[in-house]
Amino acid sequence: MPEFTSHPAGTPNWVDLMSPDVDASTSFYTSVFGWDAADQLDDDGNRIYVMFSLGGRSVAGLGGLPPGTPDGMPAVWNTYIATDDVAATTEKVTAAGGSVMMPAMQVMDSGEMAIFTDPGGAAFSVWKAGRHVGAEVCNEPNTYCWNELMTRDIDGALPFYSAVFGWTYDRQDMGPAGTYHVISGGDSGGLGGLMAMPPGVPEQVPNHWGVYFTVTDADATIASITAAGGQVVNGPMDIPGVGRTATVHDPAGGNFNVMQPAG
Repeated sequence: MPEFTSHPAGTPNWVDLMSPDVDASTSFYTSVFGWDAADQLDDDGNRIYVMFSLGGRSVAGLGGLPPGTPDGMPAVWNTYIATDDVAATTEKVTAAGGSVMMPAMQVMDSGEMAIFTDPGGAAFSVWKAGRHVGAEVCNEPNTYCWNELMTRDIDGALPFYSAVFGWTYDRQDMGPAGTYHVISGGDSGGLGGLMAMPPGVPEQVPNHWGVYFTVTDADATIASITAAGGQVVNGPMDIPGVGRTATVHDPAGGNFNVMQPAG
């Protein structure tokens, strides 16, 4: 099992969900993926976060939507990228045309984070590890395995992320879907991917970073998702050489993908 005690700078290293109903989201994801959930409390005993784990290893997180969020806002999965210096990354983001959504913030002794948007408006976070290193297990069944930017500004996104994180790309011809840009590196065929928003996607779908979770049986997982109140948005479909995948929504509208790897 690929276990991690650290993540190199520039590597996606954590995912978490911001939900309008933390209790309901906890119930859904523990049911679908078999995760254990532990409340993280402040000094007054108030829950401030939920840590999901699998086999005792941290795999993802969950928090409530920020105060003041408009009613009806769906849940959203966030991608975090490792950094050794949040301040220096902030300077690179703004110099490359991105924006700061939330400036650097120390999260007790767990680490330091900030939230940005790229020039196309897609949000992403960075994480400098403290006590919390990020995901302790990835690329295994019921853990996240891939982070993917879908954007209507692929020509702006590619140089932006190269400037901020030093990314280079391996380009793959996806036929009618266009070119897929795999972030070079890692031990599992790349660190993630970037692609142009496919034609036909409704305009209300923003540029965004999506999250994929590995599963052993995509159809069985989809059945669990729908039984727990989620819905299928696209798929399942078989991608030659990649696997069987589907895009789904949780009951709070949170968008994610499941992937049964080929072979």
